[in-house]
Amino acid sequence: MIQSFDPIIFPDTKILVLGSIPGELSLQQHEYYGNKNNAFWKILFSLFETNFSHDYSDKINLLEKSKIGLWDTIFSCQRKGSSDAAIQNVIVNQIADLCLKYQNINYIAFNGKTSENYFRKYIGTVQNVKFLSLPSTSPANAQMNFETKLNKWKILVEKLNL
Repeated sequence: MIQSFDPIIFPDTKILVLGSIPGELSLQQHEYYGNKNNAFWKILFSLFETNFSHDYSDKINLLEKSKIGLWDTIFSCQRKGSSDAAIQNVIVNQIADLCLKYQNINYIAFNGKTSENYFRKYIGTVQNVKFLSLPSTSPANAQMNFETKLNKWKILVEKLNL
């Protein structure tokens, strides 16, 4: 069994980004999106026109400044390797409870279809929260290049500026 990390959340978080569950490299490093080939952090730094940093504390500071939180749909599961296709025996996180506690959350943004599919299957909806379906930033999503992913993720900035 593998287990997701605690959420990274702040009192004024407006958008909660949900992945499925950390991959092997992320688990080894104890960092969200720890695989350097995952485009998540590069996209976020680009969206907020900030110089990219490899330092994890800089990444967390960017989240806080941007009013974005991170968590995973899946709390724990069995999986060999990092492939979402290998996920079995899923237990989901208590996302609705988190959104009740942090009532500034207006949107949940799914980082890929796996996160969204498990959310819709096991959780369904969260009162007063809208959903954004975004392409996975994973290197496994190779049919979409960085620029295309970045353009689709720009909706986060739009929603934050409403």
